[in-house]
Amino acid sequence: MIWDNPAWFLALLLVPVLLWMQYRYYKKKQIPYLTYSDTSDLDYLPGNWRVYGIYAGFGLQVVAVILIILALARPQAERTYHERQVEGIDIMLVLDISSSMLAEDMKPNRLLAMKDVASRFIDRRESDRIGIVVFARESFTLVPPTLDYALLQNQLQHVDLGMVRDGTAIGMGLATAVNRLRNSTAESRVVILLTDGENNAGEIDPLTAGELAVTFGIKVYTVGASTDARTAPYPVHDPIRGTRYHEIRVDIDEEMMQTIANRTGGRYFRATDNQSLEMVYREIDELERTPFEELSYQEFTDLYRGLLGWGMVFLLLSFACDRMFFRMGLN
Repeated sequence: MIWDNPAWFLALLLVPVLLWMQYRYYKKKQIPYLTYSDTSDLDYLPGNWRVYGIYAGFGLQVVAVILIILALARPQAERTYHERQVEGIDIMLVLDISSSMLAEDMKPNRLLAMKDVASRFIDRRESDRIGIVVFARESFTLVPPTLDYALLQNQLQHVDLGMVRDGTAIGMGLATAVNRLRNSTAESRVVILLTDGENNAGEIDPLTAGELAVTFGIKVYTVGASTDARTAPYPVHDPIRGTRYHEIRVDIDEEMMQTIANRTGGRYFRATDNQSLEMVYREIDELERTPFEELSYQEFTDLYRGLLGWGMVFLLLSFACDRMFFRMGLN
């Protein structure tokens, strides 16, 4: 609550003055009396209820004056409305689901680490359309660009190996994402491509797909996900011995991924563990923020009517007390 005319609060200083003047008035007032030799027998007589209300009229007047002064100060209820004009970004997450994503140089493995970090990335976005493309030997759009983040999270949790034939068709994955974004009317269009290997399948070369992104003004961030070592532990399920591990080579075509990122205006990142992968997505999140303009509107509702109405009610009651209910007590 705010007060439009707070200067009226100074008028409240008159209230103590009124109290003092009324006190002086009752003190000086001559009340008729009779002289009795002994009044002890009168102590047990029931008093007239009017006697206890001789000050009611004045008390109600004080309350009425306070309420009227508060009404003159014009209390108002303030409501603020915010209108956000958003200029959204269209983002495609391109995720490698080849068998090498089971390597456990990230915990519990590359695939689950990638899904966990991608999920948190989606949680941090606002007002951006996000889609998901998965690829191995082939690629397909799992979710087209959408604002339905619940759908995105649900589908992301179902991403797993075996959805397509095994292999690493980086060019196909990137081309599929570019095809989804080429007709987008968003001011900014971004692809985040994550893989842990080299292109070894598909009909479209990654550099060719990168040139397509340049043609349509799409920025590509590339992420290489694997350890810095030459090999990484890979689980093999043996029906007799159970799960055992052997080392697989770490082969990431960093030169190709850097070239694609640089040509499209993006950046290349290397993520060697869970923490660095999270930092990569956080950095991309900061680089590609949604621009917005926020407008604020204020609405004021006057509240003085209630105070003024009750002030008039108490003022009328004070006159009724003085002239009707407690008249004998005052005369």
